[in-house]
Amino acid sequence: MRNDRIVMVMPYRQLVRKAVATGFRVWVVWDIAGLEAPARAEIESLAEDLVLVDFADEEKLRRAVRDLAAAAGAAYVLHFGPEETMVSVAEEAETLGLAPNPPGALHALNDKIEMRRLLAAHGLSPVRAEAVPNRDEVRSRLAEFGLPAIVKPANSSGSQAVALVRTASDVAAWAAEADRMRCAGPFVIEEFLEGPEFSVETLTVNGRHLAAGITAKRTTGAPHFVEIGHLHPAPLAEADRATIVALAIRLLDLAGYRFGPAHTEVILTADGPRIVESQARLGGDRIPVLVETATGLDLEAAIFETLAGREVTVPAPRGHAAVTFFTLPAGRVVALDGLADIRALSWVIDLRCQIEVGDVLASTTNSRTRHGHAVVRATGPVQAATRVEAVHSLLRVRIES
Repeated sequence: MRNDRIVMVMPYRQLVRKAVATGFRVWVVWDIAGLEAPARAEIESLAEDLVLVDFADEEKLRRAVRDLAAAAGAAYVLHFGPEETMVSVAEEAETLGLAPNPPGALHALNDKIEMRRLLAAHGLSPVRAEAVPNRDEVRSRLAEFGLPAIVKPANSSGSQAVALVRTASDVAAWAAEADRMRCAGPFVIEEFLEGPEFSVETLTVNGRHLAAGITAKRTTGAPHFVEIGHLHPAPLAEADRATIVALAIRLLDLAGYRFGPAHTEVILTADGPRIVESQARLGGDRIPVLVETATGLDLEAAIFETLAGREVTVPAPRGHAAVTFFTLPAGRVVALDGLADIRALSWVIDLRCQIEVGDVLASTTNSRTRHGHAVVRATGPVQAATRVEAVHSLLRVRIES
């Protein structure tokens, strides 16, 4: 008889819902600092147990995973949260014989230094890069590396403390941002890659990688390259699509990735596709919603379907979907209107606005400082772009600096 008990670390509530709907009994570990009341209430109603722990205390997190897995008699421990604690949890799961992936595979994908080393060792996706242990050494290393260059933390996500530096003043601005975000290092200096950006969404089952599709990205550009929009599926020539997918899958093979979703970012340069980074998790920014809208494949549910031993296939796209993010100027919000008009549009399938009148907005320098989003469905890329423009035209915000 199959063991249907799993421990889920930091799952969104819809993941708990879909795991239970697939037939699993679920025990949950969540960061005490990050679980909002509505999500907590739903998770508590679905899970057998919810344990809250301070994820900043690694030993407490490890102990919570050990204790809950033992109490549950779990078959697997699955991590769905940010990359920072994935390896620690996987190490505990491996000790218990409950890890769907070896910890080394997660380290090779999530750590930007290790990923570059792995690719370089196999002559794949050549990108000139250098590891720097701390912020103080970045300035001197940049002088030797040469400008322009990209500087970013080795172990973070959401465009935090990522910048293109072209001049000494850019370096100073980056250092101030890294201080503000409390990014102590290590860091990676990389050559600046130019070209359109994409991400490959995959689901791995027993070491076999299913490509759910490629997502096209829009960013703010230099210096921070914050993602402000995605379109799925990406409008690509078949040859480019095949080459990008093959590159992402080769990285997953080299890392030894065995199970679960992955999100691999790629820039299509004049010299061919180059991997920017990869994460052993679902893509953020509502990308799973885009995939489901465009193809019918629910990537979140598919994780549990495959865990239950059921076969999952990737349908051909039946349309397109796009997400656009609101990135408003810094200042105080004195008027906000148009949300009801946007919500009334039949092709808007998700709308969230994270501001209210009276809020003081910061500039958008990473994904956490964006101000909301809308998801639209469309028959093709042109209609998607038109609908995104319509959403922005309806959102009326007045800001005083």
